[in-house]
Amino acid sequence: MLDMPPDSCIDKPGSPQDSTLCAADVARGVIRMLLRHDLTAMTEVPLDGGRRADLMAVDARGQIVIVEIKVSRADLLGDGKWPDYLGHCDRYFWAVPAGFDVGPLHGPTFLPERTGIIVADRYDAAIVREAHTTPLPAHIRKRGTLAFARRAARRLIAQMDPDADGLAF
Repeated sequence: MLDMPPDSCIDKPGSPQDSTLCAADVARGVIRMLLRHDLTAMTEVPLDGGRRADLMAVDARGQIVIVEIKVSRADLLGDGKWPDYLGHCDRYFWAVPAGFDVGPLHGPTFLPERTGIIVADRYDAAIVREAHTTPLPAHIRKRGTLAFARRAARRLIAQMDPDADGLAF
């Protein structure tokens, strides 16, 4: 963990391109930090129920972590779907760029007793509030782990052979 939060990426309100770049920077930094902690992560992971996690990671023991990235206050305050993710992971984190006002994340609406906070830039990240571990039931963990592994394999195949997607049934 870093002693000081990393520098923030640029987030200009009203500029979707800057917001997207900022979110990609945060994702990159979080993935690097997770790797140092022996968690392997993947971006944009579909979940049962039609939701999609910004980042999902699996550790060596099979625990599942979901990270939701927020780079604007409006997106954070307007996100009513995030509680749906809690049933798909053992630990849940919010990830934000340095300088982001994390004040709302300490309020009861965002379940600070359950959720963690990560501050990141494109090079690294720091956990500023650890997430509480709520173990998944075994059947949910198995389904989530298998889905994660199969999606990772499909992405690897697509990199090797972009035309292979049409072969799947």
